[in-house]
Amino acid sequence: MTKEYKSIISDISAYSKELHKLIPDTMAGFASMAKSATTTKAIDEKTKEMIALALGVAAHCDGCLGYHTKALARLGATREEVAEVLGMAVYMGGGPSLMYAADALRSFDQFKND
Repeated sequence: MTKEYKSIISDISAYSKELHKLIPDTMAGFASMAKSATTTKAIDEKTKEMIALALGVAAHCDGCLGYHTKALARLGATREEVAEVLGMAVYMGGGPSLMYAADALRSFDQFKND
């Protein structure tokens, strides 16, 4: 089964908008937390996105793979950099992380080739 990460994040974005209508306070709280966590201080944006990608692999989160590989492609990450991050995720998460690491590389390639 080939996953299309552009479609995955498009679908999630559409339903996130629906959730925002239904639970606006919760969604605003999440947006505030995301803004705070992603604000660059001692760690740059690309490094934070690489950390998020590794955590997405560990959590087996398709949407996370899509959003964070898209961001890494935008930030100019190389395939080799992403592969090293995925290597760390596999090291820490074993076989299940290996399965998601392969999908994360597929997702990065889908966004990098835009």
